[in-house]
Amino acid sequence: MVGGGQSAAEMEMRGASWLPPLHTRETRRLVRGHRGAEMKQLHLLWLASFLGSVSGCPEVCDCGEKYGFQISDCAYRDLQSVPSGFPANVTTLSLSANRLGDLEAGAFDEVPLLQSLWLAHNEIRVVAPGSLATLVYLKSLDLSHNLISNFSWNDLHNLSALQLLKMDSNELAVIPKDAFKNLGDLRSLQLNHNRFLTLVDGTFEGLTSLSHLQINDNPFNCTCGLLWLKVWAVATAVSIPEQDNIACSSPPFLKGIPLGRLPPLHCAPPTVQLTYQPNQDGAELRDGFVLALHCDTDGQPPPEVQWRIQTPGGKVEITSPNVGPDGRVPGVAGSPQPRFQAFANGSLLIPGFGKQEEGTYSCRATNELGSAEGSVNVALASPGEASEDALGRKFHGKAVEGKGCYTVDNEVQPSGPEDNVVIIYLSSTNPKKNRANPLEQLGPWILLLCLSHLAF
Repeated sequence: MVGGGQSAAEMEMRGASWLPPLHTRETRRLVRGHRGAEMKQLHLLWLASFLGSVSGCPEVCDCGEKYGFQISDCAYRDLQSVPSGFPANVTTLSLSANRLGDLEAGAFDEVPLLQSLWLAHNEIRVVAPGSLATLVYLKSLDLSHNLISNFSWNDLHNLSALQLLKMDSNELAVIPKDAFKNLGDLRSLQLNHNRFLTLVDGTFEGLTSLSHLQINDNPFNCTCGLLWLKVWAVATAVSIPEQDNIACSSPPFLKGIPLGRLPPLHCAPPTVQLTYQPNQDGAELRDGFVLALHCDTDGQPPPEVQWRIQTPGGKVEITSPNVGPDGRVPGVAGSPQPRFQAFANGSLLIPGFGKQEEGTYSCRATNELGSAEGSVNVALASPGEASEDALGRKFHGKAVEGKGCYTVDNEVQPSGPEDNVVIIYLSSTNPKKNRANPLEQLGPWILLLCLSHLAF
């Protein structure tokens, strides 16, 4: 018991009894769902009555009924782990101000009817998957003033009844975009005094009943990816206190500036243009040549580049660069040249290109504002294949119609990405035919590249 003859659990219940008022539209929604809520409450009462026959209480805790709640008060007991032996019908459990460490899966399986769980002021670092997922009736959860850096956000997907969530004063650094997607009844969320550098656009979309949000005193990195939060904070009806303390910690020239007074930033989503070499007009190329693709990107912040390659031998993903300027793996003396060489300038070299290197080559550029991708399908067709004449007729027809065929002697502007087609002719002989129609000069190989560009 603490001051005034009240237990810690009773004081926490009184603190949780205040929640921010619902908006009018949310009140109407709750009224419409009143019948369903009544049925859920009757089911909960039945379960409590059925399970109430199972009595017991951990020796270190105080258990009893007050204000219509089954309370287990285990606060200020110097506990290092969650005790066992609780009555199954407990609805309020206080474990605050102990020395609890990591919460393991199934930590609260004994108390499935919990509506309030208080875990503040402990030494919790990890909340493991499955530790909270079974608490489907939980309305109030306090994990504040711990050391949590590893939290199972997926457990929140099961806690659709939650109305109060306190996670302030921890070591949290990342929130997945879908973390709160099922918390439509949540009214108060406290994330202040953590280590968040940024928050993903749309993080609060699922919180349709939210009326109170604290995100102050986080070391925000005020780049283009955080501008959405400035706009959202101005437009939302949610109460966001201490806005002067929602400030930038980086970059240095913005340090200390409140997010609401952030100056305009030059920001742009990525763009991609994929080009290729060889591109010599009328050149004779032989099997085993070096194919070079170049991914020209733009965007602010500068995008990161990744190559995705699908060949008959499998799928390869390369975060550019994977080689130094000399084409070898940096820091590894005597290393062989990789099969696919991605350079820091956006180029990809494939030495000794042959049938095994046929496939789809995709360049993906990503920054905080999105992604863009360019792809090229590369195929070698040898003479005598049934498709050779059909390929020639198809692309010759496109060139005549002005639909975007590129040949070594002829260029027609494309009408759209789907028509952006390139043909390079390879020859292992020395033909001296008339170059007026390159489609009549088919040597032993044809290299066909179909370029497409996608933005996300």
